[in-house]
Amino acid sequence: MYRIMLVDDEPNILNALNRLFKREKDFEIEIFESAKEAIKRAQVTVFDLFLSDYRMPEMNGVKFLSEIRALQSESMRLILSGHTDLDALLGAINQAQIYRFVTKPWNDYDLISTVRSALEYRNILVENRRLADTVRDQAEELNKRKTALEKFQKAHPTLVAINWAEDGSIVLDDQLIRK
Repeated sequence: MYRIMLVDDEPNILNALNRLFKREKDFEIEIFESAKEAIKRAQVTVFDLFLSDYRMPEMNGVKFLSEIRALQSESMRLILSGHTDLDALLGAINQAQIYRFVTKPWNDYDLISTVRSALEYRNILVENRRLADTVRDQAEELNKRKTALEKFQKAHPTLVAINWAEDGSIVLDDQLIRK
C-alpha cells in the first residue's frame, strides 16, 4: 500500500484528484488544502509520494516540497500546475528535486502512470540504498575479520603458514598432511 499526499488550495481540484486516486486499490490518499497543515502531517506520518499544486496562498509548491524533502528525503515529489513557468520548473527541479512537473488539466491515465512510475523509481532507490548499506556492513565485518586474522598470524606464524595459489585457493603441503 502506497501512502500519497495531495496538496492543493482548490477543493474542486483536490476532489477530482482524490476520486481519481481512490480507484487505485493500492493507494492510501490524504488530501490537504493547506501546505502548512500538510507539513504538520508529514512530520508524524511517512508518505511515499507528494503531489502538490505550484501556486498556493501560504507557500508555493516548490517551497512546500523543499520542506517535505528535508523531512522525508526518500519520498517522491511531483508538482501540478496550470502554468508552465520555466523558472518555476527549474526551481522545482533544483530546490525540491521533484520527479516530474505535471500540467493542468491532466490526463487521468498519464497522471496515474506518472505516479506509478515515480513509486517504482522510489522503490528502486530505497532498495539500492538498502543494498549499499548491506555491502558497507559486510565490508566492515570483512575488514574486522581480516585484521583479527592478521593479528593471529603475527602471534602464531607457524600455525597459520598458508600457501596461496594465484587463483586465491589454498595449496596444501603434502608433507604436512602425511604427518
